[in-house]
Amino acid sequence: MSIELSRRQFFLSGLGFPALAAAAVTNPLAARKPQFPATAKNVIFLFMHGGPSHIDTFDPKPALAKLDGQHVPASFGTVQLQFSKFEQSTVLASRRSFRKYGQSGIDVSDLFPNVAQHIDDIAVIRSMYHDGFTHTAALNWLNNGWSRIGRPSMGSWIVYGLGSECDNLPAFVVMLESGIKSGPSVYSSGFLPAAFQGTLLREGPAPILNLTPPAGMNQSDQREMLDTLRWFNERHLEKNANNTSLEARLSSYELAFRMQTAAPELADLSKETEATRKLYGLDEPKTASFGGKCLMARRLVERGVRFVQAWSGGTGGEGDWDGHKACDKNHLEQAAKTDKPIAGLLADLKSRGLLDSTLVIWGGEFGRTPVCDGNMNGGGGPDGRDHNPYGFSIWMAGGGIKGGRVIGSTDEIGLRAVEDPTHVHDLHASILHLLGIDHTKLTYPFQGREFRLTDVAGKTDLVNKLRD
Repeated sequence: MSIELSRRQFFLSGLGFPALAAAAVTNPLAARKPQFPATAKNVIFLFMHGGPSHIDTFDPKPALAKLDGQHVPASFGTVQLQFSKFEQSTVLASRRSFRKYGQSGIDVSDLFPNVAQHIDDIAVIRSMYHDGFTHTAALNWLNNGWSRIGRPSMGSWIVYGLGSECDNLPAFVVMLESGIKSGPSVYSSGFLPAAFQGTLLREGPAPILNLTPPAGMNQSDQREMLDTLRWFNERHLEKNANNTSLEARLSSYELAFRMQTAAPELADLSKETEATRKLYGLDEPKTASFGGKCLMARRLVERGVRFVQAWSGGTGGEGDWDGHKACDKNHLEQAAKTDKPIAGLLADLKSRGLLDSTLVIWGGEFGRTPVCDGNMNGGGGPDGRDHNPYGFSIWMAGGGIKGGRVIGSTDEIGLRAVEDPTHVHDLHASILHLLGIDHTKLTYPFQGREFRLTDVAGKTDLVNKLRD
């Protein structure tokens, strides 16, 4: 039997994923083999929305204490900030204390005493950078590989390349804490087929909206209705072969039918042991919400979901990590919600043998400045910090990397990445490499050119530093 490929499917067949074109005919989310042996199969991205301060968390800078209250020495140059005038601002030393943890002796601040217990499984990258000093640009850089909206998110690219090993849950799941500053674009499929869009998972017994069938309709009736609807839609698709939204709708109907059983079971935490609930802090008011997200992340990757993103901080009144004013107070509150759940997730994944194949990433859209945010009209204050995309930290664990190491560094005051600077393109290229994907070959034709997550840049030098 010959299969007539649409233009989209024709191009897909040349990506180095031979089964992709054929799989797209029936199920665009079908699991596909990586291009070369992978050390990671799944990704959990713990996103600290608002931008956590690296110099108050994982990148201690003793020099700041000596310069506290003074203007930055001219030898450090100047940078453009969103709200503050760098040359006019004064140095703000960290109010946190650092100590060395684990056999590796890596410094971690007292904001994360529980995560610090796992530092020997963690690789801290202290030399991240990009050039987006506004939230929207920075969120797009970290999540979409470009500063402007419209590009597919990292989760969408990964699912496009590898599909999912789970056929009754979405391949790409997002758990928010209310709204986010850049909106749905940061988990959008962009110009990729709509099937690769991130699916929002909500707290409570109905994690995915509109899954409950109408009253009085049994499963047999529903199956018959879907089969009839599919017949008509397939006829329509024959005349509109390049309509990826229609293809996605066809797949989503079938996936939704299967999810009606899987999603409620996924959200039912009643069968989890008391020890597990305690591990994630589910019964403590401060940690219950993010603890639930972390536990759900474990349950999702355990079931084969490819990419899971759990957000800390939202724009709906809960607050985020955007410490323009009283940065220390802000970070104490946000870290108190997340430290125990994140440590619980790492411990749980490791005890179940899942950490070896699950890449866990922690970070935000940028770091914070070593100087105070003195722009009172912009909501800043002498005890706050402005946005800093020029040098900041993320960390990674699992997925075949070796922990207990620090990669790169910022300068003496934490302003710029100076040693082994790692651009976001390099980060994305390395994440794809850990998943068995050559970032230069994961492409999609759009508006006359081949696009990719890493645009026309990206190096995988970071992989060797993470593995050796």
